[in-house]
Amino acid sequence: MTDRYAAHRAIARDLGAEAVALVPGPNFERLYRAPFGTNERPLVVVIPVEGAPAAVVPNLELSSFAKLGFEGEVFDWRDQTGYADAFAALSRHLPLRSIAVEGQVMRVFVHHALTTASPGIAVLDAEREISGLRLRKTDDEIAAMTEAIRISEAALGETLDQVKPGMTEAAVERLLVAALFAHGADDQAFGALVAASDNSAHSHAHARADYEIRPGDALLLDFGAKKGGLCADITRTVFVGHATDEAQAVYDTVLRANLAGFAATRPGATAHDVDDAVISVLEASPYADRIRTKTGHGLGRDVHEAPYIMRGNSQTLEPGMVFTNEPGLYRTGPGGFGVRIEDDVLVTESESRSLTTFPKELKVVG
Repeated sequence: MTDRYAAHRAIARDLGAEAVALVPGPNFERLYRAPFGTNERPLVVVIPVEGAPAAVVPNLELSSFAKLGFEGEVFDWRDQTGYADAFAALSRHLPLRSIAVEGQVMRVFVHHALTTASPGIAVLDAEREISGLRLRKTDDEIAAMTEAIRISEAALGETLDQVKPGMTEAAVERLLVAALFAHGADDQAFGALVAASDNSAHSHAHARADYEIRPGDALLLDFGAKKGGLCADITRTVFVGHATDEAQAVYDTVLRANLAGFAATRPGATAHDVDDAVISVLEASPYADRIRTKTGHGLGRDVHEAPYIMRGNSQTLEPGMVFTNEPGLYRTGPGGFGVRIEDDVLVTESESRSLTTFPKELKVVG
């Protein structure tokens, strides 16, 4: 019988730890194919190098946890009595001297509960190794991501058809989010970003309810559906009514950079190679002072994960990796605007394939 914990046990061995601990999040969801939300109640699974795993689970989550087909002992606890005794029971059941954890996911109070129950235990940060198991997507994950992107693109097309001068950014955002769910999204991958005019120059802006979109405005939409636990992340920048000569020139520059990123993406290339190809186009343009960000980030069960597409990152691209290619140029201040074009890219056995298919030519709406 296949041991679904084999990769986690190997991580513990390689790090010299006696076990790996997982908490609800993308790594937990990938292993068990079921999401568990986080709240004030700790839930942790401990996977030893040898033998059955064990878990601390809130009593009210037992029925949901049972659906995972968990193979080991479960120590439950209730709000009325607290979780200290459950962690102590876990420690007696699996007396450990060292444990590897998800450094970017495990919360401080869960860490403290483990160390209080096992005084002297060495806690190792295995974020890179544990999350690294998600780097190469399975066929099922790619299919789910492709569906999330299809939903996102359908919602985008429907929304852009309704944009008109006089609408607020917040009104456009509401249309976009409603369209995502109407087309079948399980959830948003992240809070949609809709920004016009000078607001579009801020990388992570918030939609304004008091700004009415005007003719000539840039309108940037950065958003994504979530389907089957996998995320889409797409950005398109359009112009309302008309585009100025400056807007056209900036847009063309960003598009050239986006295409250069595709050309540089293949198995064996590095994240540095892709970012360098993209940023070099932007640096050679008259708009080099508008560069604000790296080219992109990995995409999967998290909307931001490895590999990070930036200069200095020597990580080699491998088939099955998915990342965003999202160059942008941003001029802040009065009369400023931003342009970003973002696609989701799959590294294949021989080259790359854009999972995003929405047209990238400059589009005027309204």
